[in-house]
Amino acid sequence: MEPIKSDVIIIGAGLTGLTLAYLLRESPLQVCIIEGRERLGGRILTTYPDKGAPIEMGATWLGSKHTKLNALLQELGLEIFEQVLGQKAIYEPISTSPHQLVTLPPNSEPSFRIKGGTSSLIHQLAASLPPDQIHLNQVVQSIQQLEGDLQVMSEDQVFQAPIVVSTLPPHLLLANIKVEPGLPTDLMNLMKKTHTWMGESIKVGLRFSSPFWREGGSSGTIFSNVGPIPEMYEHADFEDQAYALKGFLNGAYYSMNKEDRLHLILLQLRKYYGKEIEQYTAYEEAVWREETFTYAPYEGHVLPHQNNGHPLYQASYLDGKLFIAGAETAAQFPGYMEGAVRSAQHVFTKIKKQWASA
Repeated sequence: MEPIKSDVIIIGAGLTGLTLAYLLRESPLQVCIIEGRERLGGRILTTYPDKGAPIEMGATWLGSKHTKLNALLQELGLEIFEQVLGQKAIYEPISTSPHQLVTLPPNSEPSFRIKGGTSSLIHQLAASLPPDQIHLNQVVQSIQQLEGDLQVMSEDQVFQAPIVVSTLPPHLLLANIKVEPGLPTDLMNLMKKTHTWMGESIKVGLRFSSPFWREGGSSGTIFSNVGPIPEMYEHADFEDQAYALKGFLNGAYYSMNKEDRLHLILLQLRKYYGKEIEQYTAYEEAVWREETFTYAPYEGHVLPHQNNGHPLYQASYLDGKLFIAGAETAAQFPGYMEGAVRSAQHVFTKIKKQWASA
């Protein structure tokens, strides 16, 4: 099989991979992006109905301290808007007492969302790239070092380049892709114990024709120690013309089916909103543990953010030809969209030095 040759192969078309390709677009280097899914975005996933609010099933929020992400959004002409919390929140501290409506303290560091949904960032980055640069439905099986290049093999294709950048979560890279010759033992032991952000998350959303929770004596912000939803927030669109509630479901419910999860969600929300909650027009969910390109079981217990941003991820491997990038590898803000952008910029700087000295 004749390999598809390029100067840089990027494995993964999520935020890190697409940002790196965007940064390389004016370089003399030919870039090839390989993505296992049939879609772009990775853990960025916005659902867009014909009518109704877009709901974020993946990465959602950013803050003013996320300077690199904000600069990228500005460069791409994408606006942000503040997450509405309201002055009060529904709070359920224990199962033996009724929920309360509590006053929220002033928020000095508000969270923001991207106008049009987080996936609009992915679409904008992809639009800046040649369409033939991206290869979807290519599940990488191995990376092999040749005399001068690295060879990347998927189920039905061979790719070849002197530089390969994996943007997969390190644990997924180790679990799913065979690397020859093997990576250093200390690196592989680290990858085994590196948490994949969002891997155990379940995100849920309900669309509504009107924001009934804005009426007096209620709120679209929920905090519960009882669950199964620990947090939920108003999720209206930028124009404030389409409405939803979006939140997290306890990850322990991944083994239930969708109908049973919805039943539990409505049971909880009915306590706060009464029959109004039955007026939802659509239910959305993303069980990220079921995504084979996001989650793989760990050998032992791994804590959230464990080993994210570790110094070993800042180095290159296989004689400087393989870079391990992605949100979990970023030295700052690892696991977040800001970390994904910073990781892309870090690898771009390394590649730029290599081609400048070639």
